[in-house]
Amino acid sequence: MTKNFFYFIIIFFFSHTNIVYSEIVNKITIEGNNRISSETINIFSKVSVNDDLDISNLDLILKNIYSTGFFEDVTLNFENNILSIRVIENPIIQNINYEGIKAEKIKEQILKNVKLRPRSSFNEFSLESDKKEIIKSLREIGYFFSEVEVFKKELEDSKVDINYQIKLGKKAKIKKISFLGNKVFKDNKLKSIILTEEYKFWKFLSARKYLNENLTNIDLRLLTNFYKNKGFYNVNINKTFAKLIDEESFELIYNINSGDKIFFNDLMLELPNDFDKSSFTNLVDLFNEIKGKPYSLFLIEKILNQINQITLDEEFRSINALINEEIFDNKINIKFKVVKNEDFYVEKINIYGNSITKENVIRNQFFIDEGDPYNEILKNKTINEIKNLNFFKQVTADVVNGTNEKFKIININVEEKATGEISAAAGVGTNGNSVGFAVKENNFLGNGIGLNSSITLATDSITGIFSVTNPNFLNSDKSINTTIEATEIDKFSEYGYKTSRTGFSFGTNFEFYDDLWLGLGNSNYYQNIETDSTASASQQKQKGDYWDSYLKLDFDFDKRNQKFQTTSGYRSFFSTDIPVVSDTYSLINTYNYQFYTELYEENITTLGFYLNTVNSLSNENVKLSERIFLPSSKLRGFVVGGVGPKDGADFVGGNYASSINLISTLPKLLPNLQNTDLSVFVDAANIWGVDYDSSLNDSNKIRSSFGIALDWLTPIGPLNFSLSQPITKALTDQTESFRFNLGTTF
Repeated sequence: MTKNFFYFIIIFFFSHTNIVYSEIVNKITIEGNNRISSETINIFSKVSVNDDLDISNLDLILKNIYSTGFFEDVTLNFENNILSIRVIENPIIQNINYEGIKAEKIKEQILKNVKLRPRSSFNEFSLESDKKEIIKSLREIGYFFSEVEVFKKELEDSKVDINYQIKLGKKAKIKKISFLGNKVFKDNKLKSIILTEEYKFWKFLSARKYLNENLTNIDLRLLTNFYKNKGFYNVNINKTFAKLIDEESFELIYNINSGDKIFFNDLMLELPNDFDKSSFTNLVDLFNEIKGKPYSLFLIEKILNQINQITLDEEFRSINALINEEIFDNKINIKFKVVKNEDFYVEKINIYGNSITKENVIRNQFFIDEGDPYNEILKNKTINEIKNLNFFKQVTADVVNGTNEKFKIININVEEKATGEISAAAGVGTNGNSVGFAVKENNFLGNGIGLNSSITLATDSITGIFSVTNPNFLNSDKSINTTIEATEIDKFSEYGYKTSRTGFSFGTNFEFYDDLWLGLGNSNYYQNIETDSTASASQQKQKGDYWDSYLKLDFDFDKRNQKFQTTSGYRSFFSTDIPVVSDTYSLINTYNYQFYTELYEENITTLGFYLNTVNSLSNENVKLSERIFLPSSKLRGFVVGGVGPKDGADFVGGNYASSINLISTLPKLLPNLQNTDLSVFVDAANIWGVDYDSSLNDSNKIRSSFGIALDWLTPIGPLNFSLSQPITKALTDQTESFRFNLGTTF
């Protein structure tokens, strides 16, 4: 009994056990290949003579050969120590035709991500994948109604042609943009944040009116950053979706849940033991200053930049700053932890994908370079600077190990995008009408050089400008610019004179100190003044030709939290034009100060001060074109150009002008009008001085007004109007209770 049971166990074990025998490969034979050599197929298989081979290895060999995409079928046989590989090769693609697409720009878009190319191997899987990529690429540029069919034509010698028949259809228009949910802000505010815009029949130049998936993804990021900078830390903006309205139009919908506003509470800094804590005193002061303020990505970035700068000054280069955030109720505690990383060095920085932009343009943005100690903060700062160029759709960075454990390699991948713009604009208002056209290129020939040309026609003037800007001349971190311009102001019919000015200027601009920008330049102009018998005697004396050359100095101290839609901080700007060669040697000075604050939730209050002077250093009379007029935004309630000294019926401007302006938004009024914002203002200004005729009244008197302003995002374009009541004025001033301006782009 026991013996029988023992035999049963042995028989059961061997009958249910797969024994894998390993054999030596003595020979490899390859059959069926015509174009691809046997040696190459052998390399693909990753097996060699004298290798140990068992049955389980055959699947891996099959996968290795199939993964090349060169073969339609592969069979293996391993007998008597001989490995036989039999293949059927995929045909070669001779031509790929894209019927239905004439524009090269569209063809470039759809070719970016397709895998199959002429003279490459054909396979059905890649063909289907490419068809989906083409449909996706067309949708990304607005062709949501496109249809794609693909046909394969077999040729002799195992070759094929591929024909895509593409019906583009009409571009998908954005008829309406809607913001739903707990969005807090009005629609007109949110529309000013995003790039996408609603379709209007006159917007024949703008491409933003079409449904574009890439653009809506950028919109999501812009909206998210906007909310977080306003304190809405937990904002949730769901993926946008488009609702079909008619045969060719969509409604673009953004679902927004702002969440509660979060305020900074305790901000702490944790440093390594060998760091000098006294170096971070200013940072601790900043923590105390912002405690209780709404959460802001801008302030977080400002703190990280300060940490970065201090640690670099202290020569702690291999560091990283970690952020630990803790939220309770409507407050957030943040700990900034500075950690010293293990010392690594940057062995190499590779840049991929820059088919247009030259590599030196990208490398000029680097804060970390080859041979430097690796620093995570500087790496991230470099990537942000490359993004800020606005030349690329996407910028990513991968850090991989170098040739040994002490080195790192940074691989930067960029995706180019179009950097040229064509725009047109028109405006109508109580101050006159205007129309303009502009062509702009931000990355000329991939050199990072900006070109800008524009022409503007107004009621009594025409201005043309062409400028070239190099933002980083000879890797000096200094921008240089050159401008050619021509202006003509025709007042023959009203006041009997006309002035024309043509010239050029060049200069440089750079950050001289933290947030202090210095501009140096030279401008040179030829000017002609014509008069007729209706002009005043003093104006007729200025008839003739003039040549002027000026040295220009600009000092710009900018402490605003952001340049676009500023909510806090201030900006102080001073400019002076010093005559070098001139008939009148007019010295021109301009000072402008703006202070921004939030008096209560969602309110923005701005206090401004403006001063402008022009005087001749040689005691000559300044030219008509140099005399000062108050900008329209500095004194509402009065006709633009209708205040100050008069020569007969003509307001001739002054030698001096100044203003103080206070404006405060009223976000709680008209909360249900999504495209309307209200504000109140108080203006006080003066314009005085007549150097060419002492008998004229210099009109030295304070003018002031108060009123209410409304900004309305109409279907045509932004409309702003003001209702003003003058408080003080001169007898000769022309008042204007109502003013409006309506503008649009094309």
